Amino acid sequence: MIKSVIKTPNNMVIVFDERGEQILEYQGRYEEVKESILKDAPPDTLFSYFLNYETGFEIVPREEW
Repeated sequence: MIKSVIKTPNNMVIVFDERGEQILEYQGRYEEVKESILKDAPPDTLFSYFLNYETGFEIVPREEW
């Protein structure tokens, strides 16, 4: 089950389950995986952006992700 989703500055997406394990089937280019993630992610999924690789990430509402 999808627990957290991170979009990186280079438009790649990293997805984790509730145990912190990556879910490879949802990872890839944002444009290619966005629709399936939004369809399958439960309401309590944490969506975020890496602002850059050095300063951490910003949590955003699902609708803005």
